[in-house]
Amino acid sequence: MQIKIKATNIEITDAISAYVEEKIESVEKFVVPHQKEEVIADIEIGKTTNHHNSGDVFRAEVMVRVRGKQFRAVSQKDDLYAAIDDVRNELIREINSVKGKERTLVRRGAGMIKDLLRFGRAK
Repeated sequence: MQIKIKATNIEITDAISAYVEEKIESVEKFVVPHQKEEVIADIEIGKTTNHHNSGDVFRAEVMVRVRGKQFRAVSQKDDLYAAIDDVRNELIREINSVKGKERTLVRRGAGMIKDLLRFGRAK
Protein backbone atom coordinates (compact mmCIF):
# COMPACT_ATOMS: atom_id res chain seq x y z
CA MET A 1 0.00 0.00 0.00
CA GLN A 2 1.32 3.40 -0.98
CA ILE A 3 0.60 6.00 1.72
CA LYS A 4 0.98 9.76 1.33
CA ILE A 5 0.57 11.89 4.46
CA LYS A 6 -0.08 15.63 4.38
CA ALA A 7 -0.25 17.84 7.47
CA THR A 8 -2.14 21.11 7.85
CA ASN A 9 -1.36 23.51 10.72
CA ILE A 10 0.59 20.83 12.62
CA GLU A 11 3.99 19.20 12.29
CA ILE A 12 4.19 15.48 11.57
CA THR A 13 6.26 13.64 14.15
CA ASP A 14 7.58 10.11 13.77
CA ALA A 15 5.01 8.86 16.28
CA ILE A 16 2.09 10.39 14.37
CA SER A 17 3.41 9.09 11.06
CA ALA A 18 3.87 5.57 12.44
CA TYR A 19 0.40 5.59 14.00
CA VAL A 20 -1.27 6.75 10.77
CA GLU A 21 0.58 4.15 8.69
CA GLU A 22 -0.30 1.36 11.14
CA LYS A 23 -4.01 2.24 11.14
CA ILE A 24 -4.35 2.79 7.40
CA GLU A 25 -2.36 -0.32 6.44
CA SER A 26 -4.86 -2.38 8.42
CA VAL A 27 -7.55 -1.25 5.96
CA GLU A 28 -5.74 -2.98 3.08
CA LYS A 29 -7.16 -6.38 4.03
CA PHE A 30 -10.68 -5.09 3.29
CA VAL A 31 -9.91 -4.03 -0.29
CA VAL A 32 -9.03 -6.50 -3.01
CA PRO A 33 -6.84 -4.90 -5.67
CA HIS A 34 -5.98 -6.40 -9.05
CA GLN A 35 -2.81 -8.50 -9.09
CA LYS A 36 -0.46 -5.75 -10.30
CA GLU A 37 -2.37 -2.82 -8.84
CA GLU A 38 -1.21 -1.04 -5.72
CA VAL A 39 -3.63 0.54 -3.28
CA ILE A 40 -3.04 4.29 -2.96
CA ALA A 41 -4.03 6.14 0.22
CA ASP A 42 -3.86 9.92 0.60
CA ILE A 43 -4.15 11.06 4.21
CA GLU A 44 -4.53 14.64 5.38
CA ILE A 45 -4.34 15.37 9.08
CA GLY A 46 -4.37 18.71 10.76
CA LYS A 47 -5.76 21.21 13.16
CA THR A 48 -8.78 23.19 12.05
CA THR A 49 -9.66 26.65 13.20
CA ASN A 50 -13.32 26.49 13.98
CA HIS A 51 -14.51 29.59 15.78
CA HIS A 52 -17.58 27.82 17.20
CA ASN A 53 -15.57 25.24 19.16
CA SER A 54 -13.23 26.03 22.01
CA GLY A 55 -9.87 24.32 22.15
CA ASP A 56 -8.16 22.36 19.43
CA VAL A 57 -10.19 20.49 16.83
CA PHE A 58 -8.26 17.92 14.82
CA ARG A 59 -9.30 16.66 11.41
CA ALA A 60 -8.35 13.47 9.59
CA GLU A 61 -9.30 12.80 5.98
CA VAL A 62 -8.47 9.67 3.98
CA MET A 63 -8.92 8.98 0.27
CA VAL A 64 -8.21 5.42 -0.89
CA ARG A 65 -8.08 4.54 -4.59
CA VAL A 66 -8.36 0.91 -5.69
CA ARG A 67 -9.80 -0.75 -8.81
CA GLY A 68 -10.79 2.59 -10.26
CA LYS A 69 -12.95 3.44 -7.24
CA GLN A 70 -12.40 6.07 -4.60
CA PHE A 71 -13.31 5.68 -0.96
CA ARG A 72 -13.28 8.79 1.22
CA ALA A 73 -13.74 9.29 4.95
CA VAL A 74 -13.49 12.41 7.14
CA SER A 75 -13.50 12.82 10.91
CA GLN A 76 -13.16 15.74 13.32
CA LYS A 77 -12.39 15.12 17.00
CA ASP A 78 -10.80 16.84 19.99
CA ASP A 79 -7.89 14.37 19.86
CA LEU A 80 -5.79 13.66 16.77
CA TYR A 81 -5.46 9.96 17.52
CA ALA A 82 -9.22 9.63 18.07
CA ALA A 83 -9.84 11.32 14.71
CA ILE A 84 -7.47 8.87 13.00
CA ASP A 85 -9.20 5.88 14.65
CA ASP A 86 -12.64 7.21 13.69
CA VAL A 87 -11.67 7.86 10.07
CA ARG A 88 -10.28 4.31 9.81
CA ASN A 89 -13.55 2.83 11.10
CA GLU A 90 -15.60 5.01 8.76
CA LEU A 91 -13.46 3.96 5.80
CA ILE A 92 -13.92 0.27 6.63
CA ARG A 93 -17.69 0.77 6.87
CA GLU A 94 -17.75 2.44 3.45
CA ILE A 95 -15.65 -0.27 1.79
CA ASN A 96 -17.78 -3.07 3.26
CA SER A 97 -20.97 -1.28 2.19
CA VAL A 98 -19.83 -1.08 -1.43
CA LYS A 99 -18.67 -4.71 -1.37
CA GLY A 100 -22.06 -5.77 0.02
CA LYS A 101 -23.95 -3.87 -2.66
CA GLU A 102 -21.85 -5.44 -5.42
CA ARG A 103 -22.31 -8.91 -3.96
CA THR A 104 -26.09 -8.40 -3.71
CA LEU A 105 -26.26 -7.21 -7.31
CA VAL A 106 -24.35 -10.27 -8.54
CA ARG A 107 -26.58 -12.64 -6.56
CA ARG A 108 -29.72 -10.95 -7.85
CA GLY A 109 -28.48 -11.32 -11.43
CA ALA A 110 -27.60 -14.95 -10.85
CA GLY A 111 -31.09 -15.58 -9.48
CA MET A 112 -32.67 -14.02 -12.55
CA ILE A 113 -30.56 -16.22 -14.83
CA LYS A 114 -31.51 -19.28 -12.78
CA ASP A 115 -35.22 -18.40 -13.08
CA LEU A 116 -34.79 -17.85 -16.80
CA LEU A 117 -33.20 -21.28 -17.21
CA ARG A 118 -35.76 -22.94 -14.96
CA PHE A 119 -38.99 -21.36 -16.21
CA GLY A 120 -38.01 -19.93 -19.60
CA ARG A 121 -38.78 -16.31 -18.70
CA ALA A 122 -37.62 -13.72 -16.21
CA LYS A 123 -40.02 -12.38 -13.59
